[in-house]
Amino acid sequence: MGFTIGGIRDLRSSSRRRGRASECVTTVAEYTGLWGWEVVPGARASRGGRPACSCGGADCPAPGAHPLSFAPTVPAGSTLDEAAAAWAEVPGAAVLLPVGRSFDVLEVAEAAGRHALARLERMGVPLGPVALTPHGRALFFVAPGAAAELPQLLYRMGWDDARLDLRGLGPGDHITAPPSDFAGLGPMRWLLPPALDTAGRPPEARLLLGTLAYVCHRSAGW
Repeated sequence: MGFTIGGIRDLRSSSRRRGRASECVTTVAEYTGLWGWEVVPGARASRGGRPACSCGGADCPAPGAHPLSFAPTVPAGSTLDEAAAAWAEVPGAAVLLPVGRSFDVLEVAEAAGRHALARLERMGVPLGPVALTPHGRALFFVAPGAAAELPQLLYRMGWDDARLDLRGLGPGDHITAPPSDFAGLGPMRWLLPPALDTAGRPPEARLLLGTLAYVCHRSAGW
């Protein structure tokens, strides 16, 4: 039995799709089973031109960057088999992480984030994971509650009057997790990958915030 050129292309395409699907399921299982995070299936956006969202909404305000409303959360602690069963219901979905449960996020520009990370590592400050978006933002994972406390923390540190490119993400927010595509712009990446001793217990925001605020302030003049 022979194969046509089109058939070979279909086989290769199918193999790639299965490989991507398997990689996604493994990633979901790692996030739920190893790092103890909940995972939410998210919409995908097409690349090139005006992004179209897989949710089907013609006027979607966040193409490829929001949870699928009909898809259930994959709970923390889910096994590989449970992750595979959940993702079989939403093939091709992006991997999203709910913020405000296991962690909050401090978001800064990528350049400032890289400078701050280098400083924090030299200082020996405990760090949680740090993710990078394809459009140049760094996401520092910190203990839950940081977003609500951020204005008061900045006030106590004397940064409340400064115009800082720094914001907190908390309950109700979601971030796209590496290596999923973010809004059709490209894949998310880890600047500092999760580790067993930090993923489930990220540092308090106050330990990082002074350095992040200082570097963001300096970055405005660089």
